Amino acid sequence: MSATPRDPDRFAERAQAFAALHAGARVDRFVRNLSARIETLETGAGLLPATVHDAEPESAWVCSPRTTYVDCAGEESERYLPRWAAHALRPVLAGTGALVARAGLDRAVSVNNWLLSTNLYPVVESVDVPALLRQAVDRWPDHAIWFRSLNEVDDAGWLAALERAGCRLVASRQVYLYEDLDAAVARHRDLRRDLKGLVRTALTPCGDADITDADYARIAELYTLLYLGKYSRFSPAYTAEFMRAWHAAGLLEFEGFRGGDGQLLTVLGLFRHAGIATAPIVGYDTALPPKLGLYRLATACAYRACRRRGWRLNFSAGASEFKRFRGGVPAIEYSAVMAAHLPRARRAAIGLLAQATRRIGVPLLRRYRL
Repeated sequence: MSATPRDPDRFAERAQAFAALHAGARVDRFVRNLSARIETLETGAGLLPATVHDAEPESAWVCSPRTTYVDCAGEESERYLPRWAAHALRPVLAGTGALVARAGLDRAVSVNNWLLSTNLYPVVESVDVPALLRQAVDRWPDHAIWFRSLNEVDDAGWLAALERAGCRLVASRQVYLYEDLDAAVARHRDLRRDLKGLVRTALTPCGDADITDADYARIAELYTLLYLGKYSRFSPAYTAEFMRAWHAAGLLEFEGFRGGDGQLLTVLGLFRHAGIATAPIVGYDTALPPKLGLYRLATACAYRACRRRGWRLNFSAGASEFKRFRGGVPAIEYSAVMAAHLPRARRAAIGLLAQATRRIGVPLLRRYRL
């Protein structure tokens, strides 16, 4: 699987739109359970957004290393691993939590953090990576510098450049990638069935141009029902204002289906950069009968849109069996962390976290296909 070329100019446009939305605005206006400041860094690819997290508790995992590697990891081990494995991990996670608190690892700046589960990067050749790191360290000398969402397929150049510059790689998740959706359709019956369901459903389709101002609160509600209600309370709690502002700025493209009363019952929000798309917003009315196939309808919208436009799809983590049965190819995702400027204890803690996630976490992700 080869990486798709990306257009740095379009990246710069989207980064500028992000900065215009979030500059000087309280982040909890857009994400209710997030305590962080949003700033920017100058690069050859244009602005890169950066979130500054100062160890506030109960913060969404997209900015908080503690939430990612302790709270969410604990939730997922109890939910997905065999009982014996989850039991064995409990003391490891408890020790990790104590380590994170003692070493201050939750004081973290995340570079190129768009407040999404999966961030997309500009071409690495457009950025002087050592200069970017120096700029970040000079500006936030008491914070570890994190780069999230780097997978070993799409972001091999970034991973290599950041390692050369002194970053440690901390494994985070296993994500599912689709390079050739035509081939996936040919090989996977479940995917063919879901795509047929888009035209067979009795629900009314709703395209991006059909979204009205009255829909944004419902989109936020449907997303919350799924992500915070069924997945994790540490998922980012996006507000109606987030949906409205990002849609108006062209950062999210929505598609879904309405019921007979005109209300949205299921929705998908795509975010893209050049030839790669992600789906940070998926939601449906979880109180309705499963036979309606609302989740399948939302995800099929992503497959269809990317197939029509020739985009690759990074379908992030979660629902791993569902995605594998539709042709998703797993790839390990990492965070690259610069900590060389920090006190010895914090450097050592990040080194231990890197070893634990790569020696214990990655084998578990692959063994149990998480």
